[in-house]
Amino acid sequence: MVPRVGEWLSQAVLPLVRLLLTGVVMKAGHDRGHYHSSATILPQYDFIVVGGGSAGSVVASRLSEVQEWRVLLLEAGGLPPPESYVPGLSQTFYLPSDFTWQYDITPQKYSHKSFVGRRERLLQGRVLGGSSTVGGLLYKRGSRQDFDQWAALGNPGWDYQSVLPYFKMSENYMGPKHGMSETFHGRGGAMSVTPTRKRSALSQAFLRAGQQLGYHLIDPNGEDQIGFATSDYTVLDGVRGSTAEDFLRPAAARPNLHVVHSAMVHKILLNEDQRAVGVRFMHRGKTQEVQVLREVVVSAGALASPKILMLSGVGPREHLQEHGVPVVADLPGVGKNFQDHLNVLGLTWTVSPGIIKLPDFPASFQQYITTGTGPLAEPQGDKTSAWVTVRAGGEGGDANWPDVQCHVITPPLSYDRGLLTPELTSLDYGSFMKYFEPVFGKEGFNMACHLMRPKSRGTVTLKSNDPNDLPLIDPNFLSHPDDLSTLVSLRFLLAVGNTSALATDLGAKFHDKPLPGCETQAFGSDAYWRCYVSHMAASYLHPAGTCKMGPATDPLSVVDHQLRVRGAGGVRVVDASVMPVVVSGNTNAPVIMIAEKASAMIKQDWGAT
Repeated sequence: MVPRVGEWLSQAVLPLVRLLLTGVVMKAGHDRGHYHSSATILPQYDFIVVGGGSAGSVVASRLSEVQEWRVLLLEAGGLPPPESYVPGLSQTFYLPSDFTWQYDITPQKYSHKSFVGRRERLLQGRVLGGSSTVGGLLYKRGSRQDFDQWAALGNPGWDYQSVLPYFKMSENYMGPKHGMSETFHGRGGAMSVTPTRKRSALSQAFLRAGQQLGYHLIDPNGEDQIGFATSDYTVLDGVRGSTAEDFLRPAAARPNLHVVHSAMVHKILLNEDQRAVGVRFMHRGKTQEVQVLREVVVSAGALASPKILMLSGVGPREHLQEHGVPVVADLPGVGKNFQDHLNVLGLTWTVSPGIIKLPDFPASFQQYITTGTGPLAEPQGDKTSAWVTVRAGGEGGDANWPDVQCHVITPPLSYDRGLLTPELTSLDYGSFMKYFEPVFGKEGFNMACHLMRPKSRGTVTLKSNDPNDLPLIDPNFLSHPDDLSTLVSLRFLLAVGNTSALATDLGAKFHDKPLPGCETQAFGSDAYWRCYVSHMAASYLHPAGTCKMGPATDPLSVVDHQLRVRGAGGVRVVDASVMPVVVSGNTNAPVIMIAEKASAMIKQDWGAT
């Protein structure tokens, strides 16, 4: 039986933690009172932004810079909780909470064989700032080839040189100046990006291992994207940066911006001319409607934005009719083209005793609430990374376009002896115990790779026409054979583990027990690693692509290169769902860039400077 420790922590421990942290958060100048629901919701606004997450908070902030525009931001979640400000508590995101959408994927055909019901939770932020408020704080933009590919697919203005200014616009890089790399960073933007200050023995050994294998140490947001690097985090002075804190809070005092949280949008109201005239939403137990004069900007994320469009009558005709939704615009691509980074869990190495020193949590917590410093001023554990091309020749023959991102991670999954990890990851408890029990109590680390550019495509569809029902999400992981072939190349990590930097200097030893379910395959063979991946690969929580940007000739395109929804006037989508192909890195920074560029386009279209 799986222990339900996560539920206990959520219900008994987190409330106490929030109480203890409230004073610290306010002392640091992050008064949650600055986020307030507007006392009076006006009958009409120039712009209505649906979703106050990583993108929506940016869009609402930027549009409200035009004083004569009235802007309404509607967010389904509430205020950021005190623990969200503490970088070292970012993993509380995995606990059951009102601050996350607890999406479940449908049972998978090709993957998740070691997961209960062959499914897992797909967590997303349900709070002002969205996943920028509760996620892992890593700042990685992707590769220049990603954006050049977007443009090549028929989206002018989205090539790397065109989007780079919008990355730099929002960034306040706190790292040192390093030659040519400086030209790729912004200084003085709204969101601070701080290089890690950790220099653990494991991180340093991982970087040396990369060099021993012939890789360079890089700035992953600079000129080159192939190599090994320490992490950059959206942190300033020990406090998390989010789009709610860095964009929305400074703008909240503007009289033309109304921020309404805990407001669940049901649908966009479209008239007989297929143009947006308003929004219907639930707030404080009442269904309300507000009119829009210019545009509705949908920034609800790659899972909720297609759902809102479909409930509004914009989507695949047959699917809408199946659920009794009147069809306004037959748009087959809504909810299609789902992509996500797939991460392979569980590869474990043990090390010589005394190498990995995990922080004393009670002492670290006391230090943080007293001084705002210490281990909790950054995300916990090591997260040193490598971006590499493991398939011969690389994508399209480009060996400088990484196809996997790999991490060294502490503590390992085995650290808690199965007390919490199976519950939070949905891994089968019996299989977990059988595989990891030999390394219980031993110092060690995991290494994991996730697939940068999956070729598998999934769907987001309606469960019903009830706005309160979460959508059905079928990622269709590993349905394309190339995805499995690429992830089998994670044997690259064995080469990393065999370098003298790790094997000799740290005494790293690979946990080579056959995975339950794969015992019949010759250990270390391609067949074994295919089996391992199909059992242990899981979402890296970067859903994208479900309202695809593309030209009119693309039958699955939902928005044009200006992010305007086809067949629905006065509606744009601005979030990860518009990515035609998911980026080769974490998605928070690219989503902020998309929001910055979209805000500029909206201003230009409506004649604002």
